[in-house]
Amino acid sequence: MGRPRAFDEDMAVRAAVDLFSSRAYDGVSVDDLVTHLGVHRNSLYKTFGSKRGLYMAALRRHLADDVRPLVNVLATAPDAATVLRLITSADLGLLLLAVAERAPADEEVAAEVRAALGAVDEAIAGALGLPAAQATALTAAALGMLLRKSPESVGTALSQRLDLLV
Repeated sequence: MGRPRAFDEDMAVRAAVDLFSSRAYDGVSVDDLVTHLGVHRNSLYKTFGSKRGLYMAALRRHLADDVRPLVNVLATAPDAATVLRLITSADLGLLLLAVAERAPADEEVAAEVRAALGAVDEAIAGALGLPAAQATALTAAALGMLLRKSPESVGTALSQRLDLLV
């Protein structure tokens, strides 16, 4: 019989979300994971199989804990300004890094990202009564603002223009 697990898998995945969100996949080594998560290398490999296995668990946790609740709130957004405010104030760091860094090279990550962004687009389209293409454009604009850390005034100006179009 094997030894009992000496770490809390849930806590390790949550800590991995934070680490991958702040430094991206390629910026995190296995040694970084071992140190940051406080687990032994062998335990990490036994539980997650690889660094990528832990990354996928962390990405899925981020999508479940951060993106799905956002989607639920977006589904009731009354206007474009609210959509922009909700998205730009959300913790979407790991999703954005996954889009830019991992999705182009990893089909499994790309599928997770597509599904998450599709859910955001659908929630916005439903809430605001927009065609899918316009909802996707609004999602892209909001994520662009989040990436650029645009000042509030940019979001306000953009939402005013969008509200005129909707």
